[in-house]
Amino acid sequence: MDIIALKQMSFEEVRQLYLSFLHQQNISKNTIQTAYSDSFYLWRKGNHDLFWKAVEARDEDAKNLLLETLKRNSSADPQKVINGYLSHIRRFQQFLKWDELGKNEGRPVLTVPSVSTESTASTPPNSPNFRVAQNKRVLKSAVKDIPEPSEAQVEFYLSRWNELENYRLQEQALNKLFFELCPENTDIEDILLKVSTLNDFYSTNIFSVYPVAKHIQSLNIDARLKSGDISLVNDIKQISIGGKIKNFYSFASKYCSHHNPKDFPIYDSYVDAVLRYYRDKDNFASFKNDDLKDYIHFKGALNNFRKFYGLEKYDLKQLDVYLWQLGKDYFPKKY
Repeated sequence: MDIIALKQMSFEEVRQLYLSFLHQQNISKNTIQTAYSDSFYLWRKGNHDLFWKAVEARDEDAKNLLLETLKRNSSADPQKVINGYLSHIRRFQQFLKWDELGKNEGRPVLTVPSVSTESTASTPPNSPNFRVAQNKRVLKSAVKDIPEPSEAQVEFYLSRWNELENYRLQEQALNKLFFELCPENTDIEDILLKVSTLNDFYSTNIFSVYPVAKHIQSLNIDARLKSGDISLVNDIKQISIGGKIKNFYSFASKYCSHHNPKDFPIYDSYVDAVLRYYRDKDNFASFKNDDLKDYIHFKGALNNFRKFYGLEKYDLKQLDVYLWQLGKDYFPKKY
């Protein structure tokens, strides 16, 4: 692989190319999933430059970089886990050499599709930008090999969730706010605090939280939340701000879910993408894409998914944790 071009690519673009490499190795699906996450620990917890510095360093120097980062970010004993992370950096280093090794040993290689001279006439073939464009075409053409839904896959993602300290602690803070400090929705101050916190944690792009809080207060929602009345999400999502109707669908599902997570699953674009993928692949249910934007249909699709793949032992909150991470891994957003 061209390291100069890779360094100019985004986090998700590099990960997707690496995933294509991992699927060509003779390793288990669980190993692939772990490598796909842990190889990029320094990028996730540090930054782009720290990651590439470790990748290009000697083992001892890479180990020191990992040790410093683990001490700052992990609750585990760094000395007990550091060798595992170091082994993933070594595997990534093999990925960088894969094209040449593949040619020498007759193995499959991550080939770069040819780019017509017409479309790249203004970009010299030996420039970093040219190589970035080529590698992005590899990324777009790579076939997604998404693991089949199973109890093992759900358990893998639930376990990984517990290791994501930032998300786990954020979830605990929200639970304290919604279940202990402000469980009801009668006082505007309580509602404002919850709306503002959700908007900040989830980046739901609500630029004026007060009209949203007033709207929620007007609906008198506490009894409907407790009973699991899923029509409530559709009622909350439509809000008039400055004379214009806004649709805060994902936010509405999150607001309800954090009061009653077992009855109100969270709608998210990652979960949406996963459901549509498996609908097309395995026909687990019949729905149009836009149906998922109606909460009653969305929850129905989730329940059909859970039943079709034999995942009834997991509640909707656990299913959400699994599907959100799966979608984030395989359907990254393009910014």
